[in-house]
Amino acid sequence: MALKLRKDDVVQVITGEYKGKTGRILKVDKEKNRAIVEGINMVKRHTKPSPKNQQGGIMEKEAALHLSNLMLKCPKTGEPTRIGVSVLENGKRVRFSKKAKESIE
Repeated sequence: MALKLRKDDVVQVITGEYKGKTGRILKVDKEKNRAIVEGINMVKRHTKPSPKNQQGGIMEKEAALHLSNLMLKCPKTGEPTRIGVSVLENGKRVRFSKKAKESIE
C-alpha cells in the first residue's frame, strides 16, 4: 500500500496524548508505518559521553508515532484533511486534498 504522508508534510495528531498538536514530518518508516514529527512525542534518553556528545547526560528527542494517528493539514484551508490520489493525463500520480479538492505539492 502506498503511503499518503511524506517527509516535510505538515500534519496534525488526531488521537492520543498529543491530540490537536501540529508539526512537520522529519522521517517516515515505511516498514513499521510510523513517522517522526518535529516537537511531538518527546522522550528522554540517558546517553554516555561520546565523541559526538562530549558531555553525555539526559537528551530529549522525538519518538515515532503511528501514521494512523496523523492527518495532513490542507495547505489551502489549514484544517486536517483526508488525502486522495489521482492520475493526470500524462500518467503522473498526484495527491489531492479531499476537503479543498486541490492537488498537494
